[in-house]
Amino acid sequence: MALLTPQGVKEVFQFQKREGREHLRRLLNWEEFDELRDARRSILLDTLYESVIFAVGKGFPWVEVVQAVKFTEELLRETKGRSITEAVAILGGKLRDYQRRFNTSRLLALCDYFHNTFIRHYKLYQYVLGHEQDVNLTVTRVEVCRPPQPLPLAQGAGRDQWRHEQQLAALDTAEAQKRTDMLLLREALGLEQTQMLRRTFEGQDVALQPRPTLRREVLEHLVSEAIHVQIACLKELLQYEIQAAFDILDLRLQKKTLNLNAPLPLLPAITGSAPREVSPIVSKVSKGKKAKLKK
Repeated sequence: MALLTPQGVKEVFQFQKREGREHLRRLLNWEEFDELRDARRSILLDTLYESVIFAVGKGFPWVEVVQAVKFTEELLRETKGRSITEAVAILGGKLRDYQRRFNTSRLLALCDYFHNTFIRHYKLYQYVLGHEQDVNLTVTRVEVCRPPQPLPLAQGAGRDQWRHEQQLAALDTAEAQKRTDMLLLREALGLEQTQMLRRTFEGQDVALQPRPTLRREVLEHLVSEAIHVQIACLKELLQYEIQAAFDILDLRLQKKTLNLNAPLPLLPAITGSAPREVSPIVSKVSKGKKAKLKK
């Protein structure tokens, strides 16, 4: 309490609660502590801070505010572990000891304050300030990602228009995938055809002979096998290309149907007044009036 001065408690009162508590901690020469893990010291600091707020609110001079904080700290320390009867007796004794430091009205206000707060909740104060508390604290850091910056409203589209564009994009993607699959199949069938022809020729052991000579029957067999391999690969390729062509035509038909049923685009904002249409009858009447005026 040596560093607690009238100017110090004045500064504590002028700060907001968070800054005021921190300034009071420095004036009390307390070390920094974790508010969550050291709940006892945090509650004790709250009690001392509330005594400053109470004394200032009751109009105590700054010198007596310091005495009120000192009174609170001594009362909490001296009643630690005592019964409530002993606590009431200690409170009465301290009020007598502080008679010369406060006038009668402020002493009564101090008595009422501690009867209505400390004595009324005495068991709670004793449980919190007189027993060691086991704190099991788990801290989990969660990263919060901000949503992306939205586009300007002028570039926005209606819900139906957006869905229409998404459906068209999906159809375009499906058509492109069909064409890609067709190219990949052509390359795969080309490699398979080459391997099948190589196995056919290697089966005749033509390459192992120093001067390979082919009989007519062997040559006819090789040509027949090569034609069979090419026809099989070509058949598979034509079947896939025909099916892919039908699928692509179906996708284009869906796109055509979507375009025919496309939602109407949003009308642009009208910045000026549009010219009003004049009915033919009004036009003829106005022309007649102008002709009479000329006459």
